[in-house]
Amino acid sequence: MSMQTDAEKTRALNDELRQHLLGGGAVITAGIAELGPDAVKRLVQTIAVFDDFCHANDPYGEHDFGIFDFDGTRVAFKIERIITIMRADEY
Repeated sequence: MSMQTDAEKTRALNDELRQHLLGGGAVITAGIAELGPDAVKRLVQTIAVFDDFCHANDPYGEHDFGIFDFDGTRVAFKIERIITIMRADEY
């Protein structure tokens, strides 16, 4: 039986929150809200399948941050017990 490292445990919790919005809260910034409810719904779905984690944006392997282009807007998410979804210029 293998023991999970702290990073593996954190990554699993972060993935659960990012993919299913379970295990923590979710917050969107005013800049994201301005995109409208349909865009926000698609954005949440995009974040759920986000898998562009690499050493540059995920040095600890915890899947707690991502940044990408969404309909011409640079968007970021950050997980610290809750997931915050924001425009990159709001970070």
